[in-house]
Amino acid sequence: MLIEFSVENFLSFREQVSLSMVKGHGNELVSSNAIDHNVPSTPSLLRSAAIFGPNAAGKSNYFKAMRFMRSLVLKSATEMQSGESLSVTPFLLDEDSASNPSVFEMHFTNDNVRYQYGFSVTSDQVTEEWLLAYPKGRPQRWIERRFDNENEEYIWGNMDKLGGKKHLWQAATRPNALFLSTAIQLNNQQLQPVFQWFSKKFHVLDVGHMNRSYSAKLCEQEETKNKVMKFLRAADVGIDGVELEKEEFDISLLPDDMPEQLKNQIEKDLKGEIFVNVKTTHVNNKNNKVVFDLDDESDGTQRIFALSGLWLDTLEHDYVLAVDELHHHLHPLILRFLVNFFHKYKAGNSQLVFTTHVTSVLDTDTLRRDQIWFCEKNESQATEFIPLADFRPRKKVENLEKWYLSGRYGALPYLGEFKVDQVL
Repeated sequence: MLIEFSVENFLSFREQVSLSMVKGHGNELVSSNAIDHNVPSTPSLLRSAAIFGPNAAGKSNYFKAMRFMRSLVLKSATEMQSGESLSVTPFLLDEDSASNPSVFEMHFTNDNVRYQYGFSVTSDQVTEEWLLAYPKGRPQRWIERRFDNENEEYIWGNMDKLGGKKHLWQAATRPNALFLSTAIQLNNQQLQPVFQWFSKKFHVLDVGHMNRSYSAKLCEQEETKNKVMKFLRAADVGIDGVELEKEEFDISLLPDDMPEQLKNQIEKDLKGEIFVNVKTTHVNNKNNKVVFDLDDESDGTQRIFALSGLWLDTLEHDYVLAVDELHHHLHPLILRFLVNFFHKYKAGNSQLVFTTHVTSVLDTDTLRRDQIWFCEKNESQATEFIPLADFRPRKKVENLEKWYLSGRYGALPYLGEFKVDQVL
């Protein structure tokens, strides 16, 4: 489960910005929107968090920060070469920040243990790395690493609670790689739950990468296909059925004018690959079945189909799913359906973090007050997060959607007055 994610000095974030999944006061929607768990030293948590704010406020950058942290954990020890630069961009509108490290920290739980893992990096190297674990409810420092600029060497702290060949793993850790990732590649078992949370439990998606494969795979089995169909019918997309058409890669389908060298490379890479085409079925006025390619359906229908598998897979396996611009191509009522479905599907530890411009979910039947966050830029053009709870809205008295659109909570675009003839 996700407890909190913080980022500092990255893209539009100058000061530390955090989003917390910790449940606040109040018992509204507690049975559906809060998580009942028994992890030691861990507060009560929420099932979801929604981030609202104008365009260019930095909402998507928060998800980029999540993806950067996850990618560095998974790939720094295996897919990067010695001396290779890290693709990190600090806050560039402040000269001091531009030369300082970017900082990322994740608080989460896995296998009933709480963890606090983070690191700071420049484009050249990891400057600091730390991991606190709470296996018995009390903090233990498993990783402590800091680069000493004066002596140009890494200082390793007291890591006596981490068993195994620590000195070997430390010596093998490159400046542009994480100790966590390196130790995992060298068969450390104690750190596996931390690494596995990033690789298996934590998924970050953006509006341009909505993979259909989750849904298509569920449709291969009749039992899970029925769940997908129930989901689609509940979303009222007008599909009567889903069929899968499998075919082997055929080089003859490539354009005739494609360069021969490129065609040969594609054939080499894809020979023997099986591709799955998703078909949708409808019933015509004569009660006969009509088959369409999924690509011929509306963008909204295609997105809902892709989301159906993601939703069901996340809920079944207690994943953490972060989705930027969840509302993309969706009707406001469909967005509300998706959020309510996530909350009410079943009791579990799955969580959803999403951004949206659609304010229809700002109602007391969908989100608790502590699940709502606002994102805006300050006078220095740096992104800030403000929880709705800071405004202390009165429970079931204030119309949150009305007050937000009227500017009471900020996080709205400022549209200056203009004359059409001055613009065109």
